[in-house]
Amino acid sequence: MVAGALAGAAALVMLTGAVGGGGGSGPADAYWMRAEARFAPPTAFVPSPAVTYDMGLVPAAAWIQVEQRTNPSGTRVSARVKGLQPGHAYGVHVHTKPCGYTGEAAGPHYQNVASPKADPANEVWLDFTTDAKGAASASARHRWGFRAGEAASVVIHRDPGGAGDRVACFTVPFGQPVWGG
Repeated sequence: MVAGALAGAAALVMLTGAVGGGGGSGPADAYWMRAEARFAPPTAFVPSPAVTYDMGLVPAAAWIQVEQRTNPSGTRVSARVKGLQPGHAYGVHVHTKPCGYTGEAAGPHYQNVASPKADPANEVWLDFTTDAKGAASASARHRWGFRAGEAASVVIHRDPGGAGDRVACFTVPFGQPVWGG
């Protein structure tokens, strides 16, 4: 219980974010954001936007950062992690709802065009394999942008590919440029 509370407190302290678009931070036809947090179990005394459901694969206090850059040519989403299980291959996707007490709370994969099949050209896949220290990074680029309010989290799956057990989730403030991307 104490470990969960401490991990939650660390998550709250480490949550940082930046959002830009229009005004002085860039052109009005661009959007960017970066958010980071430390993972905590869903039962942590101090909740975190990054939730681990499997502390063997994603230990409490492991770190995640997600960045989105959208402009008229498309959207790039990048993820970086540290402190996960070394040498493990994970599936990582953008999902439609915020994280919750269980992995299923994050809803299905975000899809540019609704389809019953998982497809990396129609979804944001950020699959990676961690190095000997449990760190990894991945990026995906698409010619489309997110629809307002329809992309809300990044889910880490046990295995790479289209789906599988959800071992962690990070609620992310995805957005779109003022032109509606």
